[in-house]
Amino acid sequence: MLFAPYITKPTSVSQIMRQVLFALIPGIALYVWYFGPAILVSLTLASITALATEAAMLKLRNRPIASALQDNSALLTGWLLALAIPPLAPWWLIVVGTAFAIAVAKQLYGGLGNNPFNPAMIGYAVLIISFPLPMTQWLSPQSLAQNSLSFSEQLAYIFTQVLPNSLKFDAVTMATPLDTVKTHLGQGEPLSQIMAMPIFGQLGGHGSEMVAIGFLLGGIYLLARKIISWHIPVAYLGSLFVIAGVFHLFDSAHHATPILHWFSGAAMLGAFFILTDPVSSPTTPKGKIIFAAGAAFITYMIRSYGGFPDGVAFATLLMNVCVPLIDAVTQPKVFGKKDAK
Repeated sequence: MLFAPYITKPTSVSQIMRQVLFALIPGIALYVWYFGPAILVSLTLASITALATEAAMLKLRNRPIASALQDNSALLTGWLLALAIPPLAPWWLIVVGTAFAIAVAKQLYGGLGNNPFNPAMIGYAVLIISFPLPMTQWLSPQSLAQNSLSFSEQLAYIFTQVLPNSLKFDAVTMATPLDTVKTHLGQGEPLSQIMAMPIFGQLGGHGSEMVAIGFLLGGIYLLARKIISWHIPVAYLGSLFVIAGVFHLFDSAHHATPILHWFSGAAMLGAFFILTDPVSSPTTPKGKIIFAAGAAFITYMIRSYGGFPDGVAFATLLMNVCVPLIDAVTQPKVFGKKDAK
């Protein structure tokens, strides 16, 4: 039986971050099931690098180390970055990206709560601009790969970049579904012909559509636990669906369906785990909707007309720039205060 005054303890930052990490597990589990355990190596390297870099920067800034490491924010940054890059990327790639994300995008701005940009997406942007080739070499689903690599073979390739028995790299990797659509549309092929390729499933890319469903389930868990509000995920996915739907309606032969945009690339990860970062997103409900709708528009434009196959990272960073303005124009009026004339 409960007694007055019914006061509950506020949820700590570490508890919130722990819930978000937990919500990523369904997507990670499906990632391992369809693509093999290489992603676990990336997650481990990202975790170690994130915690070590955070500790080193806090030491340099004469800040408490133990309490900061226990808030799990550095760990989450590392996980999000690891999930955004190819799992067979060389070990140093995830180390460099994670160290940059923590040291520059987070700590140089003052640490947790002060960074204007999403640190994981800053790390991703630095990697894809600086090292474009390894950032585009994605692992094929095990059911489609000409030669499936065991965990030991994946591990060896990550650290030595050597495949067993002179196996060609093309036999275990492929272009992403979004990159495949963009490339073949640029060659004049109709969308119906492209979607008949074996790399596509019912909703998106074979295997990757299931990973996206895993992140969707994790996002629903966060909504149910009230870790995030509905505004950003609903506005982002809804806006992306409408924009893609309009283009597909007017030219279905050359514009992908809204469902493909939802379940390919980082749309689900972005909607529930990246754009919802409480530090680099707006604080007002109306502002969150504007922020998410703008990110959806930029995502679609980059995917369809830009130089990168996916646009979630750059859409997030560009909208991060707009957050102060969005917050300023969407703040509710103070009760009892009249506008100056």
